[in-house]
Amino acid sequence: VVESYRRIRNTLRFLLANLSDFDPARDALPVAQWVEIDRYAVALAARLQDELAAHYDRYEFHLVTQKLQAFCSEDLGAFYLDVLKERLYTCRADSGPRRSPQNGLWHITTSLLGLMAPILSFTAEEAWRVFSGKADDSVFFHTWHAFPPVDDAPDLLARWSAIRAAKAEVQKELETLRVAGKIGASLAAEVEVR
Repeated sequence: VVESYRRIRNTLRFLLANLSDFDPARDALPVAQWVEIDRYAVALAARLQDELAAHYDRYEFHLVTQKLQAFCSEDLGAFYLDVLKERLYTCRADSGPRRSPQNGLWHITTSLLGLMAPILSFTAEEAWRVFSGKADDSVFFHTWHAFPPVDDAPDLLARWSAIRAAKAEVQKELETLRVAGKIGASLAAEVEVR
């Protein structure tokens, strides 16, 4: 339980830190201008919100907790946030390549805080105050997040699911090579996909 909570809290810390200079009124971009992976992440978060809202309606809190933890750990931490670091840390602060993921992160964070509020109320409330920047605002004053429409969401979800499956297979092979002493790090390998 402690590790699951730590993963969720660390994910929130990453999200909040990378949104500290983002103002949706000033920095929002049309969804069509977002990088594809950012549209994918928002489509994935929207699907998660729909699933968890249905679980809440049926009082299936254990499934909410499991899926929330898996999303923070696998979908965000082990994949999307890891891919974003280069764009977030090296691109000019007000550039499109940096604002695109910030738009996605803003929508994901808004949704996540609302989804976790019923089960991690103190953490969600504390993070919401930092996120909104308003001491008199509360996560409990809001309903489920209204995601912007991602027109190609079904295609993105299918395509990126296949990409992530291929990536997992490559990672297995790289680990085998690393254990055998044939490579030192992943960057020392060349991968050919057929």
